[in-house]
Amino acid sequence: MSAPLPRARDAAGMKRLALGLLLGAAATYAVATALEPRHAAWGYVAAFAEAAMVGAVADWFAVVALFRHPLGLPVPHTAIIPANKDRIGRNLADFIATHFLATGQVLAKLREFDAAGRLAAWLAQPANAARVGERLTDAGRWAVGALDDERVRQFVADLARRGLRQVDVARVSGQVLEAMTHERRHQELLDGVLVQLARLLGEDSVQDTITETIAREVKALKYVGLDQVAARLATRKVVAVVARTIIDMADDPRHSLRLRFDDMVGGFVERLQHDEALRQRGERLRDELLDHPALARYVTALWAELLDWLRADMASEDSSVRRRVAQAAHTLGERLAGDAEIRGWLNGELERAAPPLIERYREDIRQYIVARVAAWDAREMTDELERHIGRDLQFIRINGTLVGGLVGLLIHTATVWWR
Repeated sequence: MSAPLPRARDAAGMKRLALGLLLGAAATYAVATALEPRHAAWGYVAAFAEAAMVGAVADWFAVVALFRHPLGLPVPHTAIIPANKDRIGRNLADFIATHFLATGQVLAKLREFDAAGRLAAWLAQPANAARVGERLTDAGRWAVGALDDERVRQFVADLARRGLRQVDVARVSGQVLEAMTHERRHQELLDGVLVQLARLLGEDSVQDTITETIAREVKALKYVGLDQVAARLATRKVVAVVARTIIDMADDPRHSLRLRFDDMVGGFVERLQHDEALRQRGERLRDELLDHPALARYVTALWAELLDWLRADMASEDSSVRRRVAQAAHTLGERLAGDAEIRGWLNGELERAAPPLIERYREDIRQYIVARVAAWDAREMTDELERHIGRDLQFIRINGTLVGGLVGLLIHTATVWWR
């Protein structure tokens, strides 16, 4: 409330000045009238003072009539502002909605503003990007502190648990697999597995392991020293057969093993989506997993560790979160600054999105202004207006005193000359 006090003092000072001029004009009129028989010049002074008093009183009446009844008398068309407060609010709202919130005017200002260019130039400044990082980190620190509460953890856990219980695991898994197998995409996965298998079998360590395994199975040959020889021969046979099979499958899209793989995957997808027993089994496994205490403890501990890490990082001077956010903001600014096409796209999207928002909220803004003015107390609004514009209104009284006096002097002079 410190700001209105100087205005109130200025208005009070101007009121005293205007009143002083009125009293001065009255005193001058009395003196000039008394001295007029001694010299004709006093008639001019009296005429000036008389007209000055009339002008001062008339303008005082006009200024006071804006805010209240002069001298408390209920003169018609006085106390204009309090009596017409609601109408003034409606007219003000209509004026703002028509002349400030018209769609064309807002769009023109939006084009002139160049939001994307300004954003790019602002973010490209390292200090501004660092400020973004600090503000978002502060917000993140507050969010982490708010979320680190047992009630919040319990609420989130219950919400997640209820949401997951609504998931039909079998059906969703079937839909995912169906999407994965659409247009035989699963065959690409099979090709990748076969290639990896071929590479694996080609490694010496894997072949040695197979050889040792086969050698242990042919114990009878160990006594004659042929176990390792037979095992190596068998290993080469296995590798050769697998390699040949892989080559055949790679060359033949209609290979029997590929077709069997298709049938197996298709049947499994069909069962996942339509087999009631499999669906119930999936639901039981889901519920057992969700109800298991170890899962709850693990999730709670993981959540706590995440919050502790975030809190510690964002509180440090060398916060990686703050640094990464600032770096991302700076990079975004540089990319926007160097890409006129994307800036044009952003500005265009803003222009396309603005008209519906303007049309939607313009009437809300108008109604808000009307309701806000209507809710004001008439006396408070009058006092506030008088405090803000009272000083300027007192100039009307001062000017009325001086201009009225000059007009009176002119009339008196013209009258004397005419006579």
